[in-house]
Amino acid sequence: MEMRFPKVETKEEIAIVAQLASAIWHEYFVSIISHEQIDYMIEKFQSVQAITDQVNGQGYEYYLMNADGKNIGYLGVRQEEGKLFLSKFYIQQENRGKGYASQAVAFLADLCKNRGLGSIWLTVNRYNHDTIAIYEKKGFRKVRTQVADIGNGFVMDDWIMEKEIGSD
Repeated sequence: MEMRFPKVETKEEIAIVAQLASAIWHEYFVSIISHEQIDYMIEKFQSVQAITDQVNGQGYEYYLMNADGKNIGYLGVRQEEGKLFLSKFYIQQENRGKGYASQAVAFLADLCKNRGLGSIWLTVNRYNHDTIAIYEKKGFRKVRTQVADIGNGFVMDDWIMEKEIGSD
């Protein structure tokens, strides 16, 4: 399958990302966090307004994951301190396990190489064992834990993971 990563730039593309986010988060995270926290986090971090603010004022870039003309997921990144922060990396359930994550990691590694960045780092929920295992398979390693208060009585209890560019 041909995979493309078009950069999200228009209001329409931001709306597509927000729709993907809501669908994927409600399908995937129900086994890890409450519906209330999912709704809160989507509104705070992945609504049309939140994504627009991130792109226009906070240095974030979003990319759709497009396989054979169909949007199957998205990436959200921000360059900071010689590294690439992978803030968002989500693929629809029916498209998981098809090699798209490997293609996305290769795309991100190329982005780093082209910008002279030494690594990719991310946060992942400490109880998201399947995803942690996938990241480890892709060359990420656990660096430390982090608990962040995101408001409304909710916290993100995460591993920080990092992948050096050039290593596999």
